[in-house]
Amino acid sequence: MVTEATIRVRRVTALLAATMLAAGLLTACGGGDESAQADASSSAAADVATGQTTLLDAQQLDVLDQSVAYPKKKPAQVSSTLTTLEPGQETGWLRHRVPAFIYVLEGTLTVEYDAGVIKEFPAGSAFLDAEDVWHNGTNKGDGTVTMLTVFMGAQGKKNTVNRTP
Repeated sequence: MVTEATIRVRRVTALLAATMLAAGLLTACGGGDESAQADASSSAAADVATGQTTLLDAQQLDVLDQSVAYPKKKPAQVSSTLTTLEPGQETGWLRHRVPAFIYVLEGTLTVEYDAGVIKEFPAGSAFLDAEDVWHNGTNKGDGTVTMLTVFMGAQGKKNTVNRTP
């Protein structure tokens, strides 16, 4: 059984990892120069020495094998959310308008994408979600699903759009 303290530790760890990932992604999409990118590479090697785990490394494709595309004409803006789905609960059909990094903290998230593609992401999964593709996340298990989502967006650009019935 997972205790509340364990869940809090996982959430803090995921938030720290997401912050580091977002900083690296912003640097990679033009937020820094080559020396900053070289520093990031050397610090990644140091992470291995300290026992940290890499969640994603140089990921260029999302879960549907589409190239990641960053917003270009506005200043970068990173946002994050923690979402909890109880058994049987769904996110509702939505699409992300910017790259979205997702880390599943607990439970197994099942996502149905347009055209009937279904993927399952157990606790510990880290992935870049599909951009501009309608999808619905569901908790089909008996326990809670908790996930961290980090949006690599742009000022004034809406991260997520919900499908209206």
